[in-house]
Amino acid sequence: MFRTALRNVLAHKARLLMTVLAVMLGVAFVSGTLVFTNTISDAFQNSAAKGFDHVDVAVEAKHQKSKGDRVGRTPELTRATLEQSARVPGAASALGVVRGFTAIADKDGKLIGGGFQSEGGNYWGGKDPRYPLTDGTAPHGKGQVLIDSETARRTGYKVGDTVRISVDGPVLTPTVSGIFTTDDGNVAAGGSLALFDTTTAQKLFGKPGTYDEIDVKAKAGTSQTALKAQLDEALPKGKTETTTGRQLADDQARAISSSMSSMKQGLLVFAGIALFVGTFIIANTFTMLVAQRTRELALLRAVGASRRQVTRSVLIEAFVVGAVAAVTGLVAGIGIGAGLRSLLGSLGATVPDGPLVVTPGTVATALAVGILVTMLAAWLPGRRAAKIPPVAAMSSVHAQATTKSLVLRNTLGALFSAAGIVVILAATKMDGDTGQAPMGLGAVLLIVGVFVLTPLLSRPLIAAADPVLRVFGVSGRLARQNSVRNPRRTAATASALMIGLTLITGMTVMAGSLQQAIDRMASSSIRADYVVSMANGNDLSPDVDRKLRTTEGVTATSPLRNAPSRIDGETEFLTGVNGAVIGRLTDLKVDDGSFSVGGTRVVVDKDTAEHHHWTAGSGFTVSYEDGKKQKLTVAGIYEGNEMIRGIMLDNATLAPHQSDPTDMQVMVKTADGTSAATKDRLVEALGSNPAIKIQDKKDISNTIARSFTLLLNMLYGLLAMAVIVAVLGVINTLAMSVFERSQEIGMLRAIGLDRKGIKRMVRLESLVISLFGGVLGIGLGVFFGWAAGELLGARMATYELVLPWARMGVFLLLAATVGVLAALWPARRAARLNMLQAIKSE
Repeated sequence: MFRTALRNVLAHKARLLMTVLAVMLGVAFVSGTLVFTNTISDAFQNSAAKGFDHVDVAVEAKHQKSKGDRVGRTPELTRATLEQSARVPGAASALGVVRGFTAIADKDGKLIGGGFQSEGGNYWGGKDPRYPLTDGTAPHGKGQVLIDSETARRTGYKVGDTVRISVDGPVLTPTVSGIFTTDDGNVAAGGSLALFDTTTAQKLFGKPGTYDEIDVKAKAGTSQTALKAQLDEALPKGKTETTTGRQLADDQARAISSSMSSMKQGLLVFAGIALFVGTFIIANTFTMLVAQRTRELALLRAVGASRRQVTRSVLIEAFVVGAVAAVTGLVAGIGIGAGLRSLLGSLGATVPDGPLVVTPGTVATALAVGILVTMLAAWLPGRRAAKIPPVAAMSSVHAQATTKSLVLRNTLGALFSAAGIVVILAATKMDGDTGQAPMGLGAVLLIVGVFVLTPLLSRPLIAAADPVLRVFGVSGRLARQNSVRNPRRTAATASALMIGLTLITGMTVMAGSLQQAIDRMASSSIRADYVVSMANGNDLSPDVDRKLRTTEGVTATSPLRNAPSRIDGETEFLTGVNGAVIGRLTDLKVDDGSFSVGGTRVVVDKDTAEHHHWTAGSGFTVSYEDGKKQKLTVAGIYEGNEMIRGIMLDNATLAPHQSDPTDMQVMVKTADGTSAATKDRLVEALGSNPAIKIQDKKDISNTIARSFTLLLNMLYGLLAMAVIVAVLGVINTLAMSVFERSQEIGMLRAIGLDRKGIKRMVRLESLVISLFGGVLGIGLGVFFGWAAGELLGARMATYELVLPWARMGVFLLLAATVGVLAALWPARRAARLNMLQAIKSE
């Protein structure tokens, strides 16, 4: 039986190749994802671990929790704490660490590092062991700075050059006093690091005389654990917390692994989709292979082979196919992993150096996935063939499915579909967080149900194309009959394409609807011409608002300032605004009272008001971060959104209670409205600062749109894998269908249907099957897009379903293209059949 199985595998090399390709693509995607993420994660972890070589124990301030009306605060690490740390018996040295956002502009004035990876810090003394100098000297004063060697290499800056730097708003133009090397992970990932002397860094980052962290180095013979115990004993109880360098490295490694896991999971989802689609093709292929060899299997049964041996023979074939596909897929996956890493470099993302990581787990996963998926897909056809009695198989009595089996299949499909729809509809009524799991379950149930029902759905949907097919005469009518002749095979072939298009359409519908909702939100809630913020999302210096207020053409500005407080024993964040003009800069619907901010009068968004049971005229007591209390009055209740919400009060009321006020953003109204000249004037007023973004409403919408576009483009690229697998499935199905119908095609040729007619028949059959899968996929995708949008858009008053008709038309055209391309080889093969030999074939 083993030799028979191997002979059967090698007897049909073309079918073997296409089946192997279908499995190989899925395996390659899985293994490529694992190789890529493991390689990047390992490189960053090794780089991060080197960054803690000079830290045996790190001392940080411990945040004090909020209690009663007291707002929780974080104590400061002072010079005294640093000296206490250095005096413990096991400490060889202690240095204070200061960190903060520092944007560096390149020679063209553009921001380096993308904002979020633009960091600054302090250089400790005349020689800092963390940052070895490769050129120049240590910085002194506000006029000197050190930059990392990677930034120097990318920008061309050298010692003695003047650079433009921004910390929290104002632009500095220090001289590069030196260049250093670092193992900092942000720099390795394409960011930048600028270092000032400690006193200057403390002033620039708003931390005069204090530190963010104290790094302690142990004496020879003192372990990190022993030094940590000594520091815990010496430092103030409950105000500091200590962590060993080893623990910091482990935490960093876990953080990197966690950040990579989301990317890994996302990529593996699409790999799973490709494999899921491939499973249909494999099952379809083995079903047809077994059907074609039914008499051969019946003969084996007649000469003594048992049912188990017949099933085992089919599974051996599947094992051989799966093993070949898994090995080739693993090799291809390693190439994909290396290619993705190179692609990151070509896109400008810097990755730390390191070897390509191919773990035993990756190898085992690739082999297991390839072999198990293939064997599972082949098990049902093999089992079904083994149950056919030998005499029935030889006389082809088994050919048609029984009415009982069709009724059972349709009943199960209807139950799964109904259950999926009910669960999805129930999930749309739930909260965004609690409804996600039921939504996912409902989607799975509905897809399974529709797949099971696809043979039943194929007849009416394909019949709808009959008027168009009649235009093509005999070839069109024969194509329609061939499409519904074997509904199960047609369903399995169409389902592969259906799944891919369901996901693409669903994501497109949801993204388009959310984008339009955000556009409406920006245009309806903001009257300001411009919104000014930091490139990395950090807070702005109050100087920014002062400069903008005095700029020519600016008629009104309002900073939005965030501050913690305690209200009714709960932590609430207050939003400080310019109460005199905030009504001119926003356009928020007021449900109760009036939009009036000033003195002790505040406005509150609807959700916060309902939580505290406030109405217009209600009074409440707020405890500010400095511990002082004040009675405030709710002047009005407005409808908040994702862009503007919370308790708004006048900055004149809030500022006296803040020790270091900073602004989240500044809204600006100008006399001339939005224009290139006005924007240039604002940019110039802020010193052409590379760290500051000046956006109008269109810019805000475009920024959000770019994130959606990037997500969709990634999705389209990844799901192209599933479409390729679906193409292979259609080719496989048509090729085997042509083989099965050789005698019929020979007869058609004999009675006058020419080769062009035969080609047209096969092409139209392929086109009908592909469009059938496309219509189902687009229909399901629209439903899922609507449902997911209802769930995610429940908090957005401006959300409304948007159907992207043009893109859906493109998707349907894509399905048709798949059908045309997939039919090229089978149609050519059918047309070249020798009619006499075909008529004599059995």
